[in-house]
Amino acid sequence: MKEFHLFYAPQLPDGPFELPAEEASHAVRVLRMKEDDELLLTNGRGAFFEARLTLASPKHCSFELLRQWDDPKPWKGSITVAVAPTKNMDRMEWFVEKATEIGFDRLVLLQCDHSERRTVKTERLEKVTVAAMKQSHKAYKPAIVEMLPLRQFLEQTPTSDARFIAHCFEPDEDSATQSPACHLSQRNFLTDLLQPEADAVVLIGPEGDFSPREIETALNLGWRPVSLGESRLRTETAALVAVHLMRLSKRS
Repeated sequence: MKEFHLFYAPQLPDGPFELPAEEASHAVRVLRMKEDDELLLTNGRGAFFEARLTLASPKHCSFELLRQWDDPKPWKGSITVAVAPTKNMDRMEWFVEKATEIGFDRLVLLQCDHSERRTVKTERLEKVTVAAMKQSHKAYKPAIVEMLPLRQFLEQTPTSDARFIAHCFEPDEDSATQSPACHLSQRNFLTDLLQPEADAVVLIGPEGDFSPREIETALNLGWRPVSLGESRLRTETAALVAVHLMRLSKRS
């Protein structure tokens, strides 16, 4: 079977029938493609396209479409993970790459009480998602939402979604007074609560976890506390585990 390199052309099926500049450069300079070579494209929204190059130069590659077909999303509902970015962005890029290979719909970046990183340039994360989508031959590119304050995201997420907060907070048995969060922090395993058809959202806290105040706010707004397993996980590992568990529970 002939091996095709997958290219990203988000404007399809509408025109122009040209590769984006970076894709054109890769096709000609790296892959040495030329006129009449066939290529496989995706718009990142569930469609594949077979095309033939009509003009090949490092700065400009035109093509004609030969056929188009849809690739049904292999999971039900939508999968969203909302995570406080790590101080080391390499770890976030690793998460985004692996989660894209597994498959999910949306990443929301959160600003939390214990966040060590307050700003994120999403352009780099977008490039990582595109590269991972192409490498894994997927037709869906996850959306990346700019950083939001946690409270804002908690309040704007529809109550019709299955909404979960994964945290490591444990009540202090020696404390004379405990916040409501302490009493409401009983956590079920995530997969025990997931419903295949429902849109699901999982919150993952920063290094240092969510604050008790944030947990209490989430619970008071109807978010359900969950566990991702017995191990204490890094932020990026917890986010990847959440994506994987949601993906397995929502197989079409």
